[in-house]
Amino acid sequence: MEEKIDFEKKEDQFKSIQEEILKKERAEIQLPERQSEAMEMKNDPSEEELKNKKMKNLISLVILLAGLLAGSLFVDVSQLVRGSGYSQKNLNKSDIFEASGKTWVAYSEPAVPMRVISDDACQNCDPSEVLVWLRRVVPTISVQKVNFDSAEGKQLISQFGIKTLPAFVFDQAVEKTELYSQAKDLFTAKNGQDVLNGQLLGIPVGKYIASPTIGASDATIGASDAKVKVVIFSDFQCPSCKTLFPAFRSVIAKYQDRVEFAFKELPLSSHPQSGDAALAATCAQDQGKFWEYADKLYAAQAEWGNAKDITYFKNYAVALKLNAGQFNKCLDGKTHQDSIDASTKEAVDFAISGTPTVFVNDQLEEGVITADQLGKDIEAQLAK
Repeated sequence: MEEKIDFEKKEDQFKSIQEEILKKERAEIQLPERQSEAMEMKNDPSEEELKNKKMKNLISLVILLAGLLAGSLFVDVSQLVRGSGYSQKNLNKSDIFEASGKTWVAYSEPAVPMRVISDDACQNCDPSEVLVWLRRVVPTISVQKVNFDSAEGKQLISQFGIKTLPAFVFDQAVEKTELYSQAKDLFTAKNGQDVLNGQLLGIPVGKYIASPTIGASDATIGASDAKVKVVIFSDFQCPSCKTLFPAFRSVIAKYQDRVEFAFKELPLSSHPQSGDAALAATCAQDQGKFWEYADKLYAAQAEWGNAKDITYFKNYAVALKLNAGQFNKCLDGKTHQDSIDASTKEAVDFAISGTPTVFVNDQLEEGVITADQLGKDIEAQLAK
């Protein structure tokens, strides 16, 4: 940091010193009244002597002030020579300069501290590529890496409900940047900080540090107290989901005494009938027939998928011997829309962008997999 000296203050101090010296000299040349007239005449300095003393004091003051000025100039010059600092005057003249082999650029945006939560042991969690991009759009960020299992990492994960690594937690200063003004939806603000929603940017998940929660509104089957939980996010109008579902059902039959299975609706906007199909399935769940109704929806996907209304869904309820009046009231009133919306939000929180997606505890499988592969995943978790 450049050292600055208050010259006005120092000059006032030296003037005070000069006045004190002059007072002292005057005191020394004044004789007490009780001294004799002869002694007073003998010690009374001449006018020329007084002028000489004043001149010496003035010269001393000039020398001191000149030395003070030279010292300040030396500080500024030495900083330039050593590369340890620049005067504010010179910095204001340029937006870019070089020093010690580096190029320094001035930005109008504030410094933005950011913490990256990751796992050094996880190769897929390396945030380097993401940081390169972030520094291009927010060149004023300063990065602190935090390991997910450190005390600080655990505190941040709990505070912000972080479920995937790497995770990026920004200081609130990011809200003053151009990135934030143009893409506010990429961030979730909480407790004076902003968490980047990486899934909205397409940042790949390196590692899951949590698994979806099985709630009271989810369709479940199997052992509720099992240590292994299998959760599927699925869309009834999704062709890949239709392909996977029979394999999923066969795995349920094999492991339901040791594993709990849960189905979470994730109707995609690209499938116009998927939302109503999800509502119909949850209405069947009210009468204990979710899995049977799901089987029917996937089997007849081509039939109802091209329909323009919900007639087929009501007909399937009658075929499965459900209480038609209760079912129709539930479907027409969109009774379970909130639970479907909550399931969709949970999928977003876990960076799920497509269906089918299956979690075996915190292990992820995306797309169509075989019953054998899903069984191996379950066996691996049971063995832990």
